Amino acid sequence: MANETTVATPPTTEVKKEPVKPATVVEQAPTEGKWSLLSRRDFLTRAAWAGFTINFLAATFACLRYMFPRVLFEPSPIFKAGFPNEYAVGEVNERFKQSQRVWIVRDSGGFYALLAICTHLGCTPNWFATEDKFKCPCHGSGFRRTGINFEGPAPRPLERIKITLAEDGQLLIDKSVKFLYERGEWTKPGAYLPYSS
Repeated sequence: MANETTVATPPTTEVKKEPVKPATVVEQAPTEGKWSLLSRRDFLTRAAWAGFTINFLAATFACLRYMFPRVLFEPSPIFKAGFPNEYAVGEVNERFKQSQRVWIVRDSGGFYALLAICTHLGCTPNWFATEDKFKCPCHGSGFRRTGINFEGPAPRPLERIKITLAEDGQLLIDKSVKFLYERGEWTKPGAYLPYSS
């Protein structure tokens, strides 16, 4: 054993170990949308339930709406227009034109009330005192002070409405009662209120 070779072992040195860092999670970009995760069957099932729910709610609302009547709450067609001595003889009073669509006319014998609605297409005519006529701005129909049509496309005169005296002495106008000239109703009671001061 003369030829024994000894292998030298390197001296052992202490190796310092570094603390292990936690592995970082690599975020992945979403590759698929939310809806693409649903199968075709799931999508159709959800669509069917959504349609059913919408139809059910619409039918329920329609049934509930049916329970309540569709009533139009309109103001009363009857109103008081003041005392007769507030109106001058020969005057076409436009005080109630905007609020009630009514003109009150006083002549030497009494009062009558004209509905301020053109008999052509329902526009509101204007009173021109200098020309002594009502003129419709829509299509040019003309009416005399009495309400008789004389120009334009209006097929008939303006409508008179009921005018009487109330218990307290004021003029009482009732727009629900109309008097048509072409039927000869302007001579009926209520179409004209005789009055002398």
